[in-house]
Amino acid sequence: MNFEIMRRKMVQDQIVSRGIRDRRVIDAMLRIPRHIFVQEAFAAQAYNDKALPIGEKQTISQPYVVALMTEKLALTGTEKVLEIGTGSGYQTALLATLADRVFSAERIRPLALRARKCLDSLKLFNVQLRINDNEGSPIGWEEEAPFDAVIVTAGAPEVPTILTDQLAKGGRLVIPVGTDSEQQLLIIVKDEAGDLLYEPSVMCRFVPLIGRQGWQA
Repeated sequence: MNFEIMRRKMVQDQIVSRGIRDRRVIDAMLRIPRHIFVQEAFAAQAYNDKALPIGEKQTISQPYVVALMTEKLALTGTEKVLEIGTGSGYQTALLATLADRVFSAERIRPLALRARKCLDSLKLFNVQLRINDNEGSPIGWEEEAPFDAVIVTAGAPEVPTILTDQLAKGGRLVIPVGTDSEQQLLIIVKDEAGDLLYEPSVMCRFVPLIGRQGWQA
């Protein structure tokens, strides 16, 4: 299989044709090999327009949703980014390509270790990973706050104040919020006065955000 051709087709048919315009996001998705972040049995499906299982009852998100969430962060290359839910590490790799530093937290140890190997294989060394596998672990990375951008790759019942508190003034938080079966993507901007401005986006479906101010395991 020619994964490079499949990747270019994915970007053209699923990303550009559906309205993603940020050239840096498009270039990052052309560069990062999505197939290395899925289980080998699913490699042939890695560039299809759908989410895929990655083990541990978790998934790698549909490429368009990854592109949309990434574009909504409006990264320029200088940012310090917090990611909640490392998962496969694919979103993490895109963030590492687009931002200065990435801090990514994952509660499932095998996923975090597998993601670290993939990131290292791509020489993306500007990522720090943390495993929050203790029950009741706080969401986020408070000691490294504030962050210029925060992205959450799991659905929350409400916007966690613990994350908006870790957002820098002028920063952006992208998070799916709703029930455990369907959420709406929200873009939240903290203005210079510290007030939060909300912009609703598409409906989506993510695995539940587990932890304090999330869902119970």
